[in-house]
Amino acid sequence: MNVFQSRIDPSEGTPQIGQTDFKLRGWIAAAVLGFTAIPAMAIDFGPDGMFSLTGFGKVEVQRGSNNCTNCQLYPAENKQRLWADDLVPGRPYGTSNTHVTLFQPWLGAKYDLGGGFKVNALLSQRWRDGAEDIPGFWYEKNVAISHDDYGSLRVGAMTTRTWSIADYPYGTNLGVAYVWGSSGAGYGLLTDAVRYTSRILDVAQGDLVLEASYDQGNRGFKIHKPRFLELYAQYHKGDLVMDAMYQDTRNGNPQSWSQGPFTSLTPNVADDAKLGGSGQSIAMLMARYQVDSQIEVSGGVRGNRWSGAYAVITQPGASAQWNNMFNVNWNGQLNGVSNPGYAAVSTDWMIGARYKTGPWTASTGMVHLGKASTSNPSERGQSNSANVNTVGLNYNFNNGFQVYGFVGMVTYDRLGLSPMSMPGNSAFTNVDSRVTRSGNWAGLGAVYVF
Repeated sequence: MNVFQSRIDPSEGTPQIGQTDFKLRGWIAAAVLGFTAIPAMAIDFGPDGMFSLTGFGKVEVQRGSNNCTNCQLYPAENKQRLWADDLVPGRPYGTSNTHVTLFQPWLGAKYDLGGGFKVNALLSQRWRDGAEDIPGFWYEKNVAISHDDYGSLRVGAMTTRTWSIADYPYGTNLGVAYVWGSSGAGYGLLTDAVRYTSRILDVAQGDLVLEASYDQGNRGFKIHKPRFLELYAQYHKGDLVMDAMYQDTRNGNPQSWSQGPFTSLTPNVADDAKLGGSGQSIAMLMARYQVDSQIEVSGGVRGNRWSGAYAVITQPGASAQWNNMFNVNWNGQLNGVSNPGYAAVSTDWMIGARYKTGPWTASTGMVHLGKASTSNPSERGQSNSANVNTVGLNYNFNNGFQVYGFVGMVTYDRLGLSPMSMPGNSAFTNVDSRVTRSGNWAGLGAVYVF
């Protein structure tokens, strides 16, 4: 997966999440699309334009230094597993080329029920390099009923705010969408959620929208029942927009990949009685300010918390299967538990700016993934931190088509396992923190929004 999302500059401003008319041209193209705030050239069809189709396609190529794609002895293993730490002795690393293609359509439907009530449905999936981005999970598969006075109630599969809004507009506008949006202790996809979004509230001469989402994940787990709660608020006053969100979960898949789906401790219900409970949460505050017609500044801070999850074999035998563990003291003991998992907390932040002149937009961004505080006596990445810096330049043809270029670099505080906020030791940048403390890259891309 690639750290960069396309940099597409808004031409009409960002539609606010709380708008309950659910006009798909703007709402999907910006708040849900997670790629752009320009109006999508949606294809409307059916009676009275009941159905709408929009989406994007993207291609990107990149050349990076200090890449070592085959350095890990067991390349498919999760970072949290002890044997994933092993590297191939003497494996060379250096410059490599990578590429990515993305395609995601949105099919929407809307119907006016009368009396101010409206119903709408949304279906969307993303394909990366010709395959499902996250196999088995939809990005959007939901239905909602809304009223201008009462807000909206949405049910089904949907993206979370902690991932989607960190990804767009904040990360996307600065060229750090993946490293900012997909890191940390959150989850990105919900499978069977209920979401209430309030109407726009007039507060302190600005607009405030409040929202709550709840998901029970895999209901087959009866002992360690999954539970997901996300609270979200957006305040908009003049040229200032502030987004605050809090996500608290129990018994989802222990991870530090905030784009991942929320389901259960493992995919197998039969593991329920063999496991211990686990939880994690994330709190985030982000803001952006339009200084003038050309300059926009933005930033954010995020707190992560993991309870830890001990390691246990769920299916013994020659090909033993393990659970999804987190921050484990391998070969250690705690209160009679072998291979115990330890709680951890960390803080990450992001800052950047954009400058627009005519069809051109220049951007620069920085993300800091901080060290973690934990009582784990083993080193599992808590002592490391990372800084990612980017510079980008975008040209908008104003017909849905844009091209862009970018350069970036990463610097780790030390050699060793990557910071706890990162799901892998070379995640987001292809630069493995166990091999080298720094690396850089440059690339070109194009995106078309329809």
